[in-house]
Amino acid sequence: MISLVMAGGRGSRMKINTEKLLLKYKKPIILHVIDALKNSGCFEKIFALTSPHAPQTRRLLCDLAIPTIQTKGDGYVKDLNITLKELSGAVFVVSGDLPLLDGEIIRKIIDKYDPHYDWQSFVVTRALLDSVGLSGDFLTECKGRECFYTGLSLVNADSIDSLRSLKEQLVIIDDKRIAFNLNTKQEYDLLGTT
Repeated sequence: MISLVMAGGRGSRMKINTEKLLLKYKKPIILHVIDALKNSGCFEKIFALTSPHAPQTRRLLCDLAIPTIQTKGDGYVKDLNITLKELSGAVFVVSGDLPLLDGEIIRKIIDKYDPHYDWQSFVVTRALLDSVGLSGDFLTECKGRECFYTGLSLVNADSIDSLRSLKEQLVIIDDKRIAFNLNTKQEYDLLGTT
């Protein structure tokens, strides 16, 4: 299985002068994600999708010999879909701003892979976010509960190029390690208290 780390965003909601994925929580945030992927033992290859919006992040990854794929920086969805069309098989997609991610939770997610679905998105409930003082950005409903996307997906890349609509499955995994997605300065400050 291949993993794609989304690492090309502007991080504009953070309202800071540095690239978001280079903020430190013991080490740069992006490296927590890369290390978690490596420690999971689940992936043949790990690539980071970068863009012109995050040149220092790309430089750090290249210095550490982490393969990167340069995108145009046209947005998360567009850059991801263009890249997925060039791949085949199962692909694990992860946002680069999940500092609490670890190998154990990645293995738990991979165990839920169902090739009958084109796209499996992993969500957390509003109740979990409320309990840890976080907010979510992309609201959806799953099993009658308000949920938020985590930035983690399992995708059958072979389905992306077809003209048919994709068959998506939402999977709830209420776990702080995938709920803690850094999008604001307040969330970064909260990270320091964990």
